[in-house]
Amino acid sequence: MTQGPVTPLLDTVSTPIDLRRLKADQLRQLADELRAEMIDAVSVTGGHLGAGLGVVELTVALHYVFETPRDVLIWDVGHQAYPHKILTGRRDRIRTLRQGGGLSGFTKRSESEYDPFGAAHSSTSISAAIGFATANKLAGQPGKAIAVIGDGAMSAGMAYEAMNNAEGAGNRLIVILNDNDMSIAPPVGALSAYLARLVSSESFLGLRGMAKRVAKKLLPQRLQRAAERAEEFARGMATGGTLFEELGFYYVGPIDGHNLDHLLPVLENVRDAVEGPILVHVVTQKGKGYAPAEAAPDKYHGVVKFDVVTGTQAKAPAGPPSYTGTFAKALLAEAERDDRIVAITAAMPSGTGLDKFQAAFPDRTFDVGIAEQHAVTFAAGLAAQGYRPFCAIYSTFLQRAYDQVVHDVAIQNLPVRFAIDRAGLVGADGSTHAGSFDVTYLATLPNMVVMAASDEAELVHMVHTAALHDSGPIALRYPRGEGTGVPLPATPQRLEIGRGRIVREGKKVAILSLGTRLTEALKAADELDAKGLSTTVADMRFAKPLDYDLIRRLVATHEVVLTVEEAAIGGFGAHLLTWLSDEGLLDAGLKVRTLRLPDSFQEHNKPDVQYAEARLDAAAMVDTVLSALRHNSVKVLGARA
Repeated sequence: MTQGPVTPLLDTVSTPIDLRRLKADQLRQLADELRAEMIDAVSVTGGHLGAGLGVVELTVALHYVFETPRDVLIWDVGHQAYPHKILTGRRDRIRTLRQGGGLSGFTKRSESEYDPFGAAHSSTSISAAIGFATANKLAGQPGKAIAVIGDGAMSAGMAYEAMNNAEGAGNRLIVILNDNDMSIAPPVGALSAYLARLVSSESFLGLRGMAKRVAKKLLPQRLQRAAERAEEFARGMATGGTLFEELGFYYVGPIDGHNLDHLLPVLENVRDAVEGPILVHVVTQKGKGYAPAEAAPDKYHGVVKFDVVTGTQAKAPAGPPSYTGTFAKALLAEAERDDRIVAITAAMPSGTGLDKFQAAFPDRTFDVGIAEQHAVTFAAGLAAQGYRPFCAIYSTFLQRAYDQVVHDVAIQNLPVRFAIDRAGLVGADGSTHAGSFDVTYLATLPNMVVMAASDEAELVHMVHTAALHDSGPIALRYPRGEGTGVPLPATPQRLEIGRGRIVREGKKVAILSLGTRLTEALKAADELDAKGLSTTVADMRFAKPLDYDLIRRLVATHEVVLTVEEAAIGGFGAHLLTWLSDEGLLDAGLKVRTLRLPDSFQEHNKPDVQYAEARLDAAAMVDTVLSALRHNSVKVLGARA
């Protein structure tokens, strides 16, 4: 068994209460041990590495200076909160991260009182912190709210909407801007640290307050405001915070987020300040303290199991190409044929495969940052001007742009192509990243076409079909992970909109599958056939429009119809039932059963375990069919009696 890191000081710290008993000069050692423990834990579990390493000192300093959990600490996204979890009573479970029944890879309210707000999507922390701060203010309760947000997350409009509304929270609100890309930070060092201490100090703030009071007595209102703006501008010129001052924050920084001698006095000043709200600009380095992650922060953002000494990540055995890779390759081929095709991503070029597209067509690739709303409306504008935009966004992130999908795309019937990655369950990332709802929220919209690929060959056909579909919006969904290994077509086929296909012909049971549960449907058909129940399997391809001709034929010739989809209630099965009801096709006693994701948020686990729990595997399909037939037999016997 591999020996973990030696951590004598960390071993004495179970919660922040223990941490606050330490002397300030012990915190450097504690941070080093905390970093070593995190690296060792993630080498066993996999997960997010670089972001957490970058905030080790900041985590220690925040819990040391503030009275958590009374002072609420909200981590934006939460993927950088592994050090926080180790310090807040969860060290004994840290090697269960992202495992079934183990700790979440993000902050989670049900895990700990030190996780006041669950997060896994970006740019929500300031809004939530304002809520906590305002609630405490209204109730007359002590406690500040501290939001830690990265510079990447600050590219989202929601962060600025929150800051624009933060003034009422006053000094109860503190925002820590964790600038780990150096994207907006001037150089940091002794001078900037001195300036940060100076402008956050009680003496400076006291003089500032006295000057304001004097100005209020002696100067007319117009000159008062001019003096305030001159002082803000002067501090902005020295520290770079003019933008945040204009949004109503008192700006402090930038300071070195790895230097505890700089962090502690500034955070103590901010904690005790009468001024507020305050924004502290902290500059950190992703992967700090672990050489492989420092050298390649992109590769060590999210990792699988790895060797701590070398940094070498465990390679999965070679398998079929991933759906994401298949999509990227197919889109490249379409772009080579058609120079009107452009690609849009919202800060996920590698996650969606568009990094390959960007390398080939840099002028036709647009990464808009964490701004899904803008991405969709930007795509709508391109479509209105005759281009063929592919908006590649994870299912769970497209939720953030639903109004734009409805108002700017569907109502205007603009041909935006939505490439929806991570459709269905996603394993270790859990409910926050599961693509559960896109069929439901898209198929309800007039003008929308919704496709779901059953394998990677079908995905190639669907990319081609979407590229040529100019009569309105169209979406194609596909899951995370490897495909099935089927050969990819040399020449893609343009699918007829709203037409499915029969994969296997039978007589008694019909399984209508949407998406990649088709493989499990074929396994179920084998088992049913072995029981003497001849089974048809159809790959429906389209959740909208439905293949009404195929459905009518199957319900007329089969005793049991089973629908299967990797999506929530209200999707393919619900639309089929509604149409059957409207057509009177249920009146003669047709037995229809719908299998879909449960009406609950599933915990993280291995995908095959999740799908079994959701009753979307072959065993559940067989059981559902047999149950439907038994139910009918009981009804008939009861009627005869």
